[in-house]
Amino acid sequence: HSSCGKSTLARMLAQALDYIYVDSGAMYRAVTLFYLENQIPDHATLVSLLDTIRIGFILKNHHSRTTINEQDVEDKIRTMAVSELVSEISTISAVRKKLVKEQRRLGQIGGIVMDGRDIGTVVFPNADLKIFLTASIDIRTARRHKELLTKGFDLSKDDVRKNLIKRDLMDSTRADSPLYRAKDARILDNTRLDKADQLAIALKWVTELRKK
Repeated sequence: HSSCGKSTLARMLAQALDYIYVDSGAMYRAVTLFYLENQIPDHATLVSLLDTIRIGFILKNHHSRTTINEQDVEDKIRTMAVSELVSEISTISAVRKKLVKEQRRLGQIGGIVMDGRDIGTVVFPNADLKIFLTASIDIRTARRHKELLTKGFDLSKDDVRKNLIKRDLMDSTRADSPLYRAKDARILDNTRLDKADQLAIALKWVTELRKK
């Protein structure tokens, strides 16, 4: 679900395992930013321009940052304007096909932690470990609101809550690769867990799998 801390847990898990972290959600945000900044008039035009978009990741101060055509756009893709539109752009089948192909290419090297809406169901249905991370809507709203305030965006909690509910609905009802829990995914509800607790649980699951 939106704003439940997927990226935070994935980054910590990758660091603890010495794996590569891939933020698939950032890739969809990057396409959305491209759509907004270039004032693209419709989805069909965006699809025609997909091959001109090169999305990558660079390491800066030990943190992964997203790039579009070699330009660092990490801060821009986290704005509310992008958040409002990313679920809509994510419903475009051609966009999903392009990014899933890129994600699978990255996954071929192995030893990665990837987060996103459809990683365990579509991108890597045979992943060694699948975690379905969730939290209550109140907790997710508070976390997202705090994050936006620290970045200088003055928005009400009500606006943030409405955005999360809208994104959850769009993500779970889209025709192409909807958000849902894979049957073999382990549920991690972090409503009452801090970052250390979440990481400990995830690492325990990894250890259990390695012993099999």
